Amino acid sequence: MEKQYYVYIETNKRNTVLYTGVTNSLERRMYQHKNKLTGGFTSKYSVNKLIYYEVFPTAEEAIAAEKKIKAGSRLKKVKLIESINPNYNDLIKL
Repeated sequence: MEKQYYVYIETNKRNTVLYTGVTNSLERRMYQHKNKLTGGFTSKYSVNKLIYYEVFPTAEEAIAAEKKIKAGSRLKKVKLIESINPNYNDLIKL
């Protein structure tokens, strides 16, 4: 089985904070964030709702996509999110 890599965007309960990250295990990463096991920004701002993700075949492609998203404005991120998830539903239930 080939590895997959994910670029994801998370938010908090009120959808006021956006966090972009990359991982090779979306389920593990969301578990960590939902249970505040990582500390830092996501824990401080209660960022634990997955609202967007993309799948890539290589880590290099995922990292490049993450950098592109992070370099964009908040408006670009909102448009990207709303293109697949206009209601900001949590895309993973753990």
